[in-house]
Amino acid sequence: MSLSDFIHLHVHTEFSLLDGAIRLDKLITKAQSYGMPAVSMTDHGTMFGALTFYKKVSKAGMKPIIGCEVYVAPGKRFDRNPRDQSGSPNHLILLARNKKGYQNLCRLVTLAQLEGFYYKPRIDKEILSELSDGLIALSACLQGEIPRLILMNRIEKAKKAALFYQSLFGEGRFYLEVQSNGIDEQEKVNAGLLAMSQELSIPLVATNDCHYLEREHVRAHDILLCIQTGKTVHDEKRLKFQTDQLYFKSPGEMKRDFADFPEAIENTVHIAGQCNVELEFGKYHFPRFPIAPGETAAERMALDAEEGLQQRLGEIGERRKEAVDEQGYRDRLKYEIDVIRKMGFSGYFLVVADFIRYAREAGVPVGPGRGSAAGSLVAYSLGITELDPIEYGLIFERFLNPGRQSMPDIDVDFCMDKRDLVFKYVLSKYGGPDHVAQIITFGKLQARAVIRDVGRVLDIPLREVDQLAKLVPEVLKITIDQAIRKEPKLQTLEKEDPRIKELLSIARVLEGLPRHVSTHAAGVVISDRPLVEYLPLYKGSKGEVVTQYDMKCVEAIGLIKFDFLGLRTLTVIDNALKLIQTRCGKAPDIVRLDMADPKTFDLLCKGLTTGVFQLESSGMKDILVRVRPESFNDIIALVALYRPGPLESGMVDDFIKRKHGKKKVTYLLDELEPILKNTYGVILYQEQVMRIASVLASYSMAEADNLRKAMGKKVIEIMAQERRRFLEGIKTNGIDIKKGEELFALIEKFGGYGFNKSHSAAYALIVYQTAYLKANYPVEFMASLLTSEMRDADNVVKYVAECRSQGIGVLPPDINEGDRDFTVVDENIRFGLAAIKNVGQGAIESIIAARREQGAFKSIHDFCERVDLRKVNKRVVESLIKCGALDSTGAKRSQMLHVMEDALDIGQKSQKDRMIGQYTLFGAKAKGGIHPQLPDMEEWPEGRRLAFEKETIGFFVTGHPLAKYEEVLARHTTVDTIKIRDLPDGRHVRIGGVVSGFKVITDRKGGKMAFVTLEDLHGFVEVILFASVYAKGEEFMETDIPVLIDGHVSKNEKTVKILGDSIIHLSKAEELCAKSVNFNIDVTGIDREQLTAFRTLLEDYKGECPAFINLRIPRKSETVIALPDALKLQPGGDLAEAANRYFGQEVVEIVY
Repeated sequence: MSLSDFIHLHVHTEFSLLDGAIRLDKLITKAQSYGMPAVSMTDHGTMFGALTFYKKVSKAGMKPIIGCEVYVAPGKRFDRNPRDQSGSPNHLILLARNKKGYQNLCRLVTLAQLEGFYYKPRIDKEILSELSDGLIALSACLQGEIPRLILMNRIEKAKKAALFYQSLFGEGRFYLEVQSNGIDEQEKVNAGLLAMSQELSIPLVATNDCHYLEREHVRAHDILLCIQTGKTVHDEKRLKFQTDQLYFKSPGEMKRDFADFPEAIENTVHIAGQCNVELEFGKYHFPRFPIAPGETAAERMALDAEEGLQQRLGEIGERRKEAVDEQGYRDRLKYEIDVIRKMGFSGYFLVVADFIRYAREAGVPVGPGRGSAAGSLVAYSLGITELDPIEYGLIFERFLNPGRQSMPDIDVDFCMDKRDLVFKYVLSKYGGPDHVAQIITFGKLQARAVIRDVGRVLDIPLREVDQLAKLVPEVLKITIDQAIRKEPKLQTLEKEDPRIKELLSIARVLEGLPRHVSTHAAGVVISDRPLVEYLPLYKGSKGEVVTQYDMKCVEAIGLIKFDFLGLRTLTVIDNALKLIQTRCGKAPDIVRLDMADPKTFDLLCKGLTTGVFQLESSGMKDILVRVRPESFNDIIALVALYRPGPLESGMVDDFIKRKHGKKKVTYLLDELEPILKNTYGVILYQEQVMRIASVLASYSMAEADNLRKAMGKKVIEIMAQERRRFLEGIKTNGIDIKKGEELFALIEKFGGYGFNKSHSAAYALIVYQTAYLKANYPVEFMASLLTSEMRDADNVVKYVAECRSQGIGVLPPDINEGDRDFTVVDENIRFGLAAIKNVGQGAIESIIAARREQGAFKSIHDFCERVDLRKVNKRVVESLIKCGALDSTGAKRSQMLHVMEDALDIGQKSQKDRMIGQYTLFGAKAKGGIHPQLPDMEEWPEGRRLAFEKETIGFFVTGHPLAKYEEVLARHTTVDTIKIRDLPDGRHVRIGGVVSGFKVITDRKGGKMAFVTLEDLHGFVEVILFASVYAKGEEFMETDIPVLIDGHVSKNEKTVKILGDSIIHLSKAEELCAKSVNFNIDVTGIDREQLTAFRTLLEDYKGECPAFINLRIPRKSETVIALPDALKLQPGGDLAEAANRYFGQEVVEIVY
């Protein structure tokens, strides 16, 4: 194909967020089909996709032209006056000619964000004049300065602007941009630009301001603009382009459109020829760690590591109470140091060790390690990790492979509340915001999300769109086309409903486009030179400096990324230790715990792990009870087992049966026993695969890591090569080749599910720490947990319920005993004052200060006289009374609320008198008068008292409206607000609770429907009652009415709701006893002994409901056995949970 004589120079890709709809891959394919040797990217105000574009276009054998359509402020970029009449910023196309131009474009786009942002990121002519070198400019679309002036008939001013740009950029570096897009105003602008070009000798260039790839995509692009602006297609005042011609036109179309401007077409090729940006890859730009003169980073790191190991060896000997192979540790350290030095990563380790050291010194809790870094002895010696890699068989090459040049990746967990302290330290030490930034991330229009967005814009009823979105299978990164192939209902809807057909057609065009940007939760980049020399920067939503390139691109250009992760559990542990120290005088050393503590393992075996890191889900609790962990190695295995792969493959069941002797532990070869013994012969970890390859097939550890990586990627060709290599090693070692083939097949099958043991071990340590604290210091641990979740009502309710189930009392807030956070009082937990609505930090500080100065408050009057009433106002006092925080004064809440305003008036007068120094007749300084007596009145009834607690704290403290219904709930509900989160979409449920809140609306047919917030003893869930159900249950739409609801789970990516089928008063529950309980049991692998034991289990749940056992052999037969009348059962959540846990899967079906 001959090369095209036209090249597009004004193109808005998918990175013009919710405006450009051109995907990079399809753009390249289209440009290639037109024979274009180059293609440009000129997104609005940013360069988000510039590096991805550069790499993709270069790989395709074309020239990438990096550009940007910048916004130029009419005055100064610092101007922020909303009444400024000078107008909105003007558009200008800038293209990078060379590396200098690329760097200047990065600087301009960065300054537009950091200095000029006002609705749009703006530059001004001042910085444009300073940073114009290496750039080519085009006058832009109708929103450019020159076109705007032409449209206003201000021709002389337009000429002046054109001459300014020509003078600034130089001859042949500034072009007047003509377009042919079917817009009337454009014809006038084109005529003006032609005349100006002839008069001023400024060349023309033809562009098309491309926003979508094909002409037929105009409808999808229109929908995209509606998604951006939050409008529907029926909104006449919405943003809408006035043409269907802003697509990626062919060279033939462009030449036809500009037959009268041939030089404008020719100039596109001329400009493309000038643009030759070459970016550098494969070179690392490490931050500069300060070291002494004459010393290298490698020497410094080696010295620090050796000193650190010496200290660690002392700790190891003390912990193990036995001799340690110190030489083995030193040899491993020397090997790791040599590898790190040769790979040039010594400075990286020094930087990580430095900010972790700072964190610990500053009192910021730091995690014990994360990911494969836990396999490094250097990291352990430098204090980066807290897990001995040799003791737990962790492999250095899993972390850093000497045979593969790639950056080490050390992720660090910090306390969520203090993570910013570490970031500020790094910012101050390593060069400030010029050298340190956070990393951007792009949210995309994934299949379900784009269906919902497009459905809303097309004004299709929400319920229909929701049902349609839920038909998309819950598969990671599934596309709409893949979903339609998998789900017949989607195929039917697309064929039969024209609205759905249009929705899916548009959604396909928009699917996968970036929707928004945010700041990566952890990523931080630190550079040796100012970051703008490598990439553009962006201002995040909180004013933080963020890279405009995502993490992969940041790494591709050699910048060094560090992950600062916020982990709330570390805050919980830290606060729990402080509470223990306060109460007991001494807290346990959390990094030197007894790793065989009986109480901890008893708690784990019983599954009492609500609040324990990583072990809170009902599925994990079931596995805990079945596994019955006995050692720390079992906990490491649990963290690795609870994932979809092992769960679906039968690996979990196999592991449990082997552990408990129900299945014999066998090894294909004797050499496998020391490698697989801790996991009962099951290949569970990636490190086990590596050791098998090393021991049996003579792989080096670097080669074994390549095998591990190949297994994860499952590339057939690479796996074939590895198979040959493995069998050669097997043969060389004299092992039977058939057993070698069998072994490779085994590791290929289970190795694909293999988990990184280094990560599992590091997180198992946090699991153990939290389990230890809950088992040994339950009150302090739960108090700390409640403090950490203070702003999340759902979790507070859940953890309060957990406290009560464990016999820990939860007391209301108290002005005389409480603190800001939850505190421990004897064996109870006192609510924190900060949990009370309307009570701010200033009020809390005033209350605590007054209490410290003069002791406990004796009455409401005493309280109002002593606290600072500028901070503790009427709303604060009212909330304190209603929630019970003044109960310790001995008065009734009803009495105190009755006299509150008088008490505040007396208190204000007393404080005013003290301020002016007024004395009484006897010469004593005024301290307040005699307090009036409280009225003789009854306390509020329980219902009102609890309602006020709910109003001020968000939940009930001294009781619960459901307390008298606990037995009814146990008998007649199948789920609670915690367990429902683990159920699949569509599952039938029966749940009881009180109506916590509701909103009634009118549906499209004119009927009333309601959104109900239902609260039980564990938390909250939203229930949707459509018109037919609402009509029968309208009488229950009152706050705190106890109800029983039948319905189905409605689950999407973020929330779980219930679609109600019926609603009755909870007191009527006994009248609606279940018809039967069915146990659907797959008998494959079940023996008579297990069924007999199951019958014994059922004895604990006798009731009045008939029960049936359905014994199934999949795809073969089913036998139904009716249980005798003597074994009628009490249906409910407890029975279901016990039976499901016994069989390790869902077997219970309750028929109503």
